[in-house]
Amino acid sequence: MHVKVVELVGESPDNWSDAVQAAVSEASKSISNISGVEVYNLTANVEDGRLVEYKANVKIAYASHGGNRL
Repeated sequence: MHVKVVELVGESPDNWSDAVQAAVSEASKSISNISGVEVYNLTANVEDGRLVEYKANVKIAYASHGGNRL
């Protein structure tokens, strides 16, 4: 068994926590055995002085058995 890492960007109109969850949820569609997530950057889009879209760059760790697509 090997541990692999994939990098993703999650997005949410509500908050950074939801952006992280969006990335993990998307990854879990293709990857089994997710064991952890590292959040390494938080950004947001701004319109008219307000945050309108939250983004989280994450690294998702998972155990590889050769059957994952990512």
